[in-house]
Amino acid sequence: MIRNGHGEAGGAERPGPGGRRAVRVWCDGCYDMVHYGHSNQLRQARAMGDHLIVGVHTDEEIAKHKGPPVFTQEERYKMVQAIKWVDEVVPAAPYVTTLETLDKYSCDFCVHGNDITLTVDGRDTYEEVKQAGRYRECKRTQGVSTTDLVGRMLLVTKAHHSSQEMSSEYREYADSFGKCPGGRNPWTGVSQFLQTSQKIIQFASGKEPQPGETVIYVAGAFDLFHIGHVDFLEKVHGLAERPYIIAGLHFDQEVNHYKGKNYPIMNLHERTLSVLACRYVSEVVIGAPYSVTAELLDHFKVDLVCHGKTEIMPDKDGSDPYEEPKRRGIFSQIDSGNDLTTDLIVQRIIKNRLEYEARNQKKEAKELAFLEAMRQQEVRPERESDFDF
Repeated sequence: MIRNGHGEAGGAERPGPGGRRAVRVWCDGCYDMVHYGHSNQLRQARAMGDHLIVGVHTDEEIAKHKGPPVFTQEERYKMVQAIKWVDEVVPAAPYVTTLETLDKYSCDFCVHGNDITLTVDGRDTYEEVKQAGRYRECKRTQGVSTTDLVGRMLLVTKAHHSSQEMSSEYREYADSFGKCPGGRNPWTGVSQFLQTSQKIIQFASGKEPQPGETVIYVAGAFDLFHIGHVDFLEKVHGLAERPYIIAGLHFDQEVNHYKGKNYPIMNLHERTLSVLACRYVSEVVIGAPYSVTAELLDHFKVDLVCHGKTEIMPDKDGSDPYEEPKRRGIFSQIDSGNDLTTDLIVQRIIKNRLEYEARNQKKEAKELAFLEAMRQQEVRPERESDFDF
């Protein structure tokens, strides 16, 4: 079991309000290609209790029931650990959630989104805890899914940023990828994320820098927020005793200018929530300027500016975007020890394209069969009552 020690959650388990016993909540899943939808599920689960424990399945279990994961189990353990609402991570959690598992970790109940999770033979993985009354449900985040993100990476298009730019290829993909033979799949269908101020408030800490804290500024795309970003931010967090990290996120057009192709995969609103969910980040600048200016440094009272080992592209006028912090002697380049980039993730997806497409088709076929079985169960009693004289 991995215990967290940073952010809103984490650290030693605290008693509940009024000194009562803490309510311990269990979540589990694959948490492959972790996005803000996963984070929002864990945020909602944490709000239902006092201590959140998250079980993460192994690569072997996922391959058996769903297909090959994009990230390794060690990468997925660390990604979940970095989400600020998580108190503990349980590696190698069983794929089927049982009462034995809940009791082993002294959890009162488990929480899952309102989507279907099935075993390789089509059984509901939460059937036992549902029947025992130790199951709670949270709302699924509309507009994002791992399926959709994989689709964006497989297609070299900017259609995920603007519906006006949607090519006929992407439109055909969007119409078919999230559907099954019976029509639109409500769990894996491609949909458009709509940002709201309320969602940002739910994710943000709302805390200002306090006296004695070191304000550290980092900037970038933070696209497909991944373990490479987490390792970098963790290293930056360790530079000060009391760090306050501000992450500046560049506009989509700015990211596309210096990365090209169809980047960013996630739009600015999606990237904002992904970064806000990280326990090492205190604040996010939405649409930060590419060059770190004197005005920005003075406004946020920045003590230190950090950048990773990735290449620093010059600004449009050819200038060094970190010229001002370098002039002030507050610039530091950090080696996270992790060379994973968004480009490498996309390469993983493209390399295994057929496997991932087969995985999604397999998932949809199981869901369709499960829904049909549920429908038959609902219809059968009515037919029997017709003959009940």
